Amino acid sequence: MYLHTLSPRFCETDALGHINNTVLPVWFEQAREPICRLFTPGLDTENWRLIIARIEVEYTAELKYGTDVEIRTSLEKLGNSSMHIHHEAWQNNVLAARGKAVLIHYDFAAGKATSIPEDIRQALLEHVQ
Repeated sequence: MYLHTLSPRFCETDALGHINNTVLPVWFEQAREPICRLFTPGLDTENWRLIIARIEVEYTAELKYGTDVEIRTSLEKLGNSSMHIHHEAWQNNVLAARGKAVLIHYDFAAGKATSIPEDIRQALLEHVQ
């Protein structure tokens, strides 16, 4: 499991005083960076190899400004060219949101999905739930 701790910014709150629902997909994307670095170590967009096919977020509790949030990221499923990533956002030992993202290993020049290389597959398998 990948762990990422962040401090909510005041600008991420909404009129109700909690973290806005649009922020969680951004936090989850930020927490996927170690996975992205397996495919593109320098995060060079000229050599980018991933696309997002789907994201979803389920909110289970409020997140507040002023207390760190831990994002836990793991893999639910690893396919030939796709991976199903699971995220959880925890604050004060409370699960506040969970989400999923489906990423595809993609060849932009060919315009199609391509198999995940074996060395990357092995590194990913260490994080399967």
